Amino acid sequence: MNYDKNKLHYVVVTGILVKNGKYLIAKRADWEKAFPGQWTVPGGKLEVLDYALKQKDTGVQWYNILENLLKREVKEEVGLEVKNIGYVTSLIYVRPDEIPCLIISLYAEPIGAEIKLCKALTEYAWVDINEAKNYDLIEGIYEELVILDNFLKKGGNMVWGKKENEFSG
Repeated sequence: MNYDKNKLHYVVVTGILVKNGKYLIAKRADWEKAFPGQWTVPGGKLEVLDYALKQKDTGVQWYNILENLLKREVKEEVGLEVKNIGYVTSLIYVRPDEIPCLIISLYAEPIGAEIKLCKALTEYAWVDINEAKNYDLIEGIYEELVILDNFLKKGGNMVWGKKENEFSG
């Protein structure tokens, strides 16, 4: 199969878990290729097998792909089930190998409380927006926490905008 490099993208979902006004963050292992030792939220790439072997919801398509991907990744990475999934924002990140990643940031409430980290994660913390500033977060994660925090506290739209002091928390 030949692919048009201009159309090739990875699709990635990240999930900000929210519990009692705090957000779950986790530290990536030092041996990880991308962002070693930095803090992040659960997430991962969409794979063809995330839908291809499942029954279609209509004659030609599958629904809830991103939501199901989030459920799988959160379960694999931190051992939790989730509910009440919502949208935060989307962005493009170009990897060092020049493949762009479309990242869809979602949020959800965890079901249960026992965290079981996968081997790629070494620590976790539940943090409020001010505590999050004290962690070496992957670029953009703090801004996404602020977008969600503002939405949960003030309502309105979840919009990213880079104005002076907008992401000061």
